[in-house]
Amino acid sequence: MEELKKLLFSGDAENLAREVGRLLGEGTAPDKILNEGLIAGMGVVGGKFKNNEIFIPEVLISADAMQAGMKVLEPRLIEAGVRPIAKVVIGTVKGDLHDIGKNLVSMMLKGSGFQIEDCGIDVPAQKFIETINKSEAQILAMSSLLTTSMPAMKSTIEELEQNGLRGKVKIMVGGAPITEGFAREIGADGYGKDAVEAVDLAKGFLKIGVS
Repeated sequence: MEELKKLLFSGDAENLAREVGRLLGEGTAPDKILNEGLIAGMGVVGGKFKNNEIFIPEVLISADAMQAGMKVLEPRLIEAGVRPIAKVVIGTVKGDLHDIGKNLVSMMLKGSGFQIEDCGIDVPAQKFIETINKSEAQILAMSSLLTTSMPAMKSTIEELEQNGLRGKVKIMVGGAPITEGFAREIGADGYGKDAVEAVDLAKGFLKIGVS
């Protein structure tokens, strides 16, 4: 597990995937690799990012390595019946084509044990609604990097209310122009200023310990 953490922190995707495969071949339980290796490792990365010891490029490299490990691990997790802690629908709202922040949040959430349904960019409210209904997700995460697309967050929440879904999902929002005050104003349940805060927020919704 310590070797997995080292490979994750260094962003060595190829050797991380190989190490996951080796551990599986030796009979290590998939959930042990996930929880004590990948999730624990991403927790260290998140903590260092929160403390300004590393920055977004380093986090992205580690997240990419985690994704490589998860590709090897996921089929075995499914076989073993290991379930995600929750499902999150995520996307950049209508009128906005930015995706770097959204992708980082998505990878950090996945690295913390969440199942991600990524709607992509320029997402209309109806697509969010359809994905929530199909996936039965517990959380909706919306991103906006443009002041001109911020109103789409409010209209999406209003459409969720009209479709009877508002009480079924927790909503968190983020992005450069978004503030905690704006989140409250539009009726969101929370705001994360970065990917680490987004993970803590999602865990908080589920009453799971935060980093």
